[in-house]
Amino acid sequence: MIRALGRGFILFLQETGAIALLLLRAIRGFPRLFSRFDSFLEQMESVGVKSLPLVLVTSVFTGAVSSVQAAYQLKGYITLRYLGAAVGKAIFIELGPVLTGLVLAGRVGASIAAELGTMKVTEQIDALESLAIDPIRFLVTPRFFSLLIMLPILTIFSDLVAILGGLLVALLLERVGHYTFLEGLRGFFQMRDFSTGLLKAFFFGGIIGIIGCSQGLGTSGGAGGVGKSTTKAVVISAVLILFWDFLIASIIF
Repeated sequence: MIRALGRGFILFLQETGAIALLLLRAIRGFPRLFSRFDSFLEQMESVGVKSLPLVLVTSVFTGAVSSVQAAYQLKGYITLRYLGAAVGKAIFIELGPVLTGLVLAGRVGASIAAELGTMKVTEQIDALESLAIDPIRFLVTPRFFSLLIMLPILTIFSDLVAILGGLLVALLLERVGHYTFLEGLRGFFQMRDFSTGLLKAFFFGGIIGIIGCSQGLGTSGGAGGVGKSTTKAVVISAVLILFWDFLIASIIF
């Protein structure tokens, strides 16, 4: 039992070290990122634009259920004029960035791991190295920085649509006027709440990018290995998103 725990701990340290080294190499490739700016734009489109419909659908229902739950908790204790404030706080600080991060971990993180994993098992990575092309700068750096940029942008759209979803539910189900809802939202809005959500999204984007790439590049064992890498990328990204969410919130608040 002790020996198994020791082996597991050593494997954990090895994988953590490999991810840290990959992160450093990806950051070092930033100056050359703009020499292949077309590839960078393609990754931003794949990560951001193509993920937008899924993010918006998720956000509408997130805002709607936030409004329903907040109204249920406020009734009998606090007037519903504070419904907008309650919904806004929950979305800006927590629900917007976290749910957007989890959605992209499932869609983009899995896609990156599967794509790079397939290239690894079919020896396309080795072919790049034989042509003196650094696979980290060629494959990892554009994906990593596109997620760093696009996830905060997607979070802004998510916040806006979630607020609209909450407002719609407040109007139709709770009989709270739009002026009352928006006045409560504006009265308790703090820029720190919004900026904290964007800071979380920035970290979540980096987590999804580096974990997806590391799992993809570490793939072995053919098609079965690609499936395992994809699953691990999503699971590890989701766990790290929740961990960093707690850590950032504990530091700031």
